[in-house]
Amino acid sequence: MEKIDLDFILNGERTTRSGVHANMMLVDFLREELGLTGTKFCCGIAVCRVCTVSVARVPGAHQIAIRACTTPLSDINGKVVTTVEGLDDDGELHSLQQAFLDNFAFQCGYCCPGFLMASYALLDQLKRSPVPRERVDDMVEEAVGQHICRCTGYVRYHRAIRQVILETPGLVT
Repeated sequence: MEKIDLDFILNGERTTRSGVHANMMLVDFLREELGLTGTKFCCGIAVCRVCTVSVARVPGAHQIAIRACTTPLSDINGKVVTTVEGLDDDGELHSLQQAFLDNFAFQCGYCCPGFLMASYALLDQLKRSPVPRERVDDMVEEAVGQHICRCTGYVRYHRAIRQVILETPGLVT
């Protein structure tokens, strides 16, 4: 197995490891090596989207939602990764986290980190390219419509995401 020296930014902090397996999946590295268990593992084939994290090519670049269960460490080397643990701001919940709580958007909570991270990437996209108000529901559906929630909390997740988009200045035109 090929080994690499891993160097990337994780939740705002530089993370380095020598001699890691290049093909180790990001979700396994986060959970097993770093103890960051917020990113969940479920299907293992990128269908359910429970393991979604946000990745940017370099600091300040576009955030993209990716599935950590099928992303090898070699793909994130040199990049910026944000997990659900990185959403808070000095102990204050991110507006998405607060909206999820306010809207009772989750039941068991297992899929919640994936919904949060896909929504986080969506907010970044809308900051860079706002959409007309009438397109908000389409954008939410595009961002999280394929996420699987076994407790069927979809309506509440969508409501919470929509609320944050509409309440955040500059995301809609």
